Amino acid sequence: MSNSLKDGWELIVGLEVHVELGTKTKLFCGCINQFGDEPNTNVCPVCLGLPGSLPVVNEKAVTYAMQIGRALNCSVGRSIFARKNYFYPDMPKDYQITQYDQPTNMDGYLELPSGVKIGIERAHIEEDTGKTVHVGSTGRISGSDYSLVDYNRAGVPLIEIVSYPEIRTIDQAKEYVEELRGVLLALEVSDAKMEEGSIRVDANVSVRKLGEDELRTRCEIKNVNSLRSLGRAIEYEAKRHIDLYQNGESPSQETRHWDEGDGRTRAGRSKEDAEDYRYFQEPDLVPLSPNSQMIKIIDEELPNFPSERRIELAALTEMKITEVALIVERGHDDFASETIHAGATPQTVIKYLTNNLSDGFGELSPTAFASLIQMEEKAELTSTQAKKILAELVEQGGTPQEIAEQSGLKAVDTHEIENLVDQLIASHPEEWERFCGGEKKVQGFFVGEIMKTTRGQADGKVINQILNERTSN
Repeated sequence: MSNSLKDGWELIVGLEVHVELGTKTKLFCGCINQFGDEPNTNVCPVCLGLPGSLPVVNEKAVTYAMQIGRALNCSVGRSIFARKNYFYPDMPKDYQITQYDQPTNMDGYLELPSGVKIGIERAHIEEDTGKTVHVGSTGRISGSDYSLVDYNRAGVPLIEIVSYPEIRTIDQAKEYVEELRGVLLALEVSDAKMEEGSIRVDANVSVRKLGEDELRTRCEIKNVNSLRSLGRAIEYEAKRHIDLYQNGESPSQETRHWDEGDGRTRAGRSKEDAEDYRYFQEPDLVPLSPNSQMIKIIDEELPNFPSERRIELAALTEMKITEVALIVERGHDDFASETIHAGATPQTVIKYLTNNLSDGFGELSPTAFASLIQMEEKAELTSTQAKKILAELVEQGGTPQEIAEQSGLKAVDTHEIENLVDQLIASHPEEWERFCGGEKKVQGFFVGEIMKTTRGQADGKVINQILNERTSN
């Protein structure tokens, strides 16, 4: 499912990513914007929609929105707030203030590490809704005993980033969300924690026959809170659509919810069209009209994004962008660059960071890391010894030379290993004859004996090299 569907079907996905902005206060009032507080403690007449209360827009939230727009290569222009009317208990005033036909950001794109560009239709500002908890065995409104509403989240500033339906594989969908998250973290506009709801993803899924141009009926999957769930939900829904079409039926346009426990989507409600929400301009808020000078300042202050950092690290290491993408994703590229500039071989640095330092560096400094790599490459330490010292450096800091001396770790000289190999061959002629005859598993016997004699101080690579050289003599 990572590249295409079976039986000549093509996957069509558009993602709506809702991002909670990390402002101190809510979008239209002075209530604190903070996750995890006691329910209904961060509320006031404005976010509760009480009569006579008036919204005042949060300037920082607007700035964050424009920064996101420019980071996603959007045009930033005049925008108007609108009331989106609906009747659910998670908004006490029965409408949500959002942007409709004139959003702040339009027509951008996000380039993925794989080089694919996904178009961004819009990235608009809106207020978040409250959180509804359905109490009962199912956790859903159907079958619940009663429901509770927490309005702490009502009014929190959101950016809804809507992609065009240009995602064609599950891998691309995951890559898109991960790359977008990297952009948000670089901007420092959100903590981007999916597990806390700072990022929530809705996936619009449809399928069509390969070679077709038309877009078929889509279904919107909600309640997706991890990349793993996103992939599973898209795969399930795509297969459901194909099964319907192959049985002479077709899916209905509807909202569906992802059930992580059962690994399936479940029908929610029929999907409303825009006219069902009865949008009209918010009468209590003026339009936002950023001028060219404001946008210029935002452009000048944008940080390096993951795409730019991948290019820089790939150039420094002379490796492919895909080979360094994971290092950038983890935020370890600055450490890698400092280690390389301290004299370490770039490819070895990337290898160590990928396989041995995924959880971070602790007390390890780039200088010490570079010295350790140099000692291993000069055969002053074996690979096993180097990894043992690396763990000590992460834990307590210092230099690899100090730890090697304190621990008595030192690679056995190659000449000494040669003598030990020759002695072992002389004392075990039958095993040697079997090895020379092509019985490669006997090689482990010779390596093990040398390691035992040197108390693990010999380099296994050197032992194997010497053994192979002896067979050709």
